[in-house]
Amino acid sequence: MNKGLYAVMGSVVISAAGIGLTMPIVPQLMRDVGHTAELGWRFGAFTGLYALMQFIFSPILGALSDRIGRRPVLLMSLAGSMIDYVLLALAPSLSLLFLGRAIAGITGASLAVASAYIADVTPENQRSRRFGQLNACFGVGFIIGPVIGGLLGEYWVRAPFLAAALLDALNLVVAFFVMRESRTPQAVPVPLNPLAPLRWALSFPVLLPLMVVYFVLALVGEVAGTVWVMYGEDKFAWSSLTIGISLAGFGVFHAVAQAFVAGPLSERYGERRTLLIGITADALAYAAIAWATEGWVAFLLLPVFCVGGIGAPVLQSLMSAGTDAEQQGRLQGVLASIASLATIIGPVGISTLYFMSRSTFPGAVWLGGAALYLFSMPFLLGRVRRNAQA
Repeated sequence: MNKGLYAVMGSVVISAAGIGLTMPIVPQLMRDVGHTAELGWRFGAFTGLYALMQFIFSPILGALSDRIGRRPVLLMSLAGSMIDYVLLALAPSLSLLFLGRAIAGITGASLAVASAYIADVTPENQRSRRFGQLNACFGVGFIIGPVIGGLLGEYWVRAPFLAAALLDALNLVVAFFVMRESRTPQAVPVPLNPLAPLRWALSFPVLLPLMVVYFVLALVGEVAGTVWVMYGEDKFAWSSLTIGISLAGFGVFHAVAQAFVAGPLSERYGERRTLLIGITADALAYAAIAWATEGWVAFLLLPVFCVGGIGAPVLQSLMSAGTDAEQQGRLQGVLASIASLATIIGPVGISTLYFMSRSTFPGAVWLGGAALYLFSMPFLLGRVRRNAQA
């Protein structure tokens, strides 16, 4: 692995640690700043705002990285994330919390640009493995981030945001001095219309069913991302420290699954079986946690949840192979936009459903997530049939 890949993956580790630092105490910060015990739609809207900004700007920034290079766009993204955490740490009102989140969404292209960087420097037959390792780096950041965030949150609810800002500042400095550009900038157009890259991606018939499956996987993933903290508090009476430990445990198993399971499974059994394994594992984990009555069951399910995430790098590899080398930034921006669309739609609806059902059956959102996988089956199986005919 060359120094550039080490720098990019290290950047993703630090970014994930910053996110993990703040996750356990975001609901509490919003309650304190908003002077309310019931978040309701506000929590979903806070998460969804970041996704809305990413949906609008990720394709633009992805295309911009094709034009001016990966390095400057990544540096801009890291600087924006640092500003976001400072605003969150100092914000005296909900409106400023939302402003900071919007800034982070606008500049939050680090994972998409990192994916494009990997596509630049990795042969096609190794991309599933490399994309899995990139996702594993995100999991490594989650190993330490949530635990530290939970501990700091016990003393001061804003302390994890200051720690995350310091981590992003360190990340920015390291990337500035270590990361080298992976491609020669090209005079490609940068569309100001965020829907233009989507139309470009949809013009490839081979990509359409894969993008639908990618969207479903992202949407189902929003269930855990939206309600895990609140579900742990409500169902199992978890403290912020316990929540941090659970998120760190997720990071450990996520890193192992992405680094050592996704690539080898894909290379040994093929993309279809790997995707089906991931979907089946995730659906079973969602169904099990919906009916769990003890918190230790959720910890036992963490490896199953993480095996459920192996489909994403396989899908990235398939779509990257179907796109020429000069358009990898645009493609990864589109994929980030699709994931952001799921994050726009998901958290508001998921949190609304959760608050509506938590007094009777809080596990309803988990069962709904498992049921969503049925929607992806026709597209996935249709893709397989087309490959067999070809």
